[in-house]
Amino acid sequence: MWKVAEVDFSAVFEASPVAVAVLSPVWEYVAVNGAYERLTGWSRGELLGRNVFEVFPGGRSDRAEQLRASLERVVAVAEVDTMPLQRYDTEEPGLPGVFHERYWSIVNAPVLGPDGAVMLVINRVEEVTGFIQRLREIDAASGGEPLPEELVAGTRAIEAELFVRARELQEVNRRLRGARERERQAAVAARRALRRQQQAVADTSHDLRGPLAGLQTRLESALADPDADSRQILHAALHDAERIGDIVSDLLELARLEANTPLRTQRVDLAHLARTETARRAEGHRLPDVSVTVDAEDAVEVDASPVRLTRLLNNLLDNAERHARSRVHITVTREDGHAVVDVTDDGPGIPADERENVFDRFYRGADARRSDPGGTGLGLPIARQIALAHHGTLHIADHSPGTRFTLRLPLHRPDHNNSNH
Repeated sequence: MWKVAEVDFSAVFEASPVAVAVLSPVWEYVAVNGAYERLTGWSRGELLGRNVFEVFPGGRSDRAEQLRASLERVVAVAEVDTMPLQRYDTEEPGLPGVFHERYWSIVNAPVLGPDGAVMLVINRVEEVTGFIQRLREIDAASGGEPLPEELVAGTRAIEAELFVRARELQEVNRRLRGARERERQAAVAARRALRRQQQAVADTSHDLRGPLAGLQTRLESALADPDADSRQILHAALHDAERIGDIVSDLLELARLEANTPLRTQRVDLAHLARTETARRAEGHRLPDVSVTVDAEDAVEVDASPVRLTRLLNNLLDNAERHARSRVHITVTREDGHAVVDVTDDGPGIPADERENVFDRFYRGADARRSDPGGTGLGLPIARQIALAHHGTLHIADHSPGTRFTLRLPLHRPDHNNSNH
């Protein structure tokens, strides 16, 4: 009965009848087996520590580049790369500049380290020069006399088959590399989506926990103390319930936007919308110490959902008024086929490295937490999603002092009818 024993892999490597070299990720020889020495005519003492392209320049730069491209692919994607039949001339040891025509079948494979990165590359080579030369000798042996028809046909068939299979192998490798890259990108996208979902759940739980705990505490206090001021407790509980309602409403709005629910659009005059909303907010005396002004070109029109666009503008104004010292300014202009709306405040501004973070769910900078501790942290993410749903963009532009949000939407097309899109 066969007994399982410890395998001496160094002995297996050395005894392999196939020529194998082990290269570093910068193509230096780390190890070669005896078959590799016999095949190339170079001893391991002459090879170890040297770059493969220094020892075997290939005779022509394009041949060396094909091998280099294969090795680089192995390191980049950590996958086996099988090269098509290659002519790769070798230099005579001890005779610089003297090359011999040789043909090879080459397979390069990765060896991964503990961190998953490519640590080494196995370079397996098999020589087919003799086969190619034999085909040529058959032609030369005819001495100008025509060869038997069946021999010519057989030789040509072998040559054609060899060429076709090499081309097929090259195409299959190309497709496999493309498929692997698409799979890698899909896996990365899936992991990112999962992280976003996990973060959204964690953020939602965190933001709901506060008002829910407050509501529970107030109700427990009311039950435990019959002499407590019930109206005060009810007002506080109502505030907590409204806070929970705001968060849930904003989350539902984000879910609808991210699901690409079709929008019923119509022609909207952004200048008119900006003036109307500014006047309405002024009547409500939201922040009497902050003035809101509008400078708008007339009839800057877009195809949009009026309700969603109104919400976008008010979310930007809410944010600007919370941070402004004394002034918020709105401009509405046309630029390169787009309507451009700038909402600018004279507040402390947003550091450059935080500008994208403010569009993340529940993200709230220290200044926002101080100025509006009851905010949901969802207003700006909703505003960006509304812009994207209208094929537009929303970002923070350079401005000092303060902050400038810039909204860009495609201008109304005269041939555009009201529609779902």
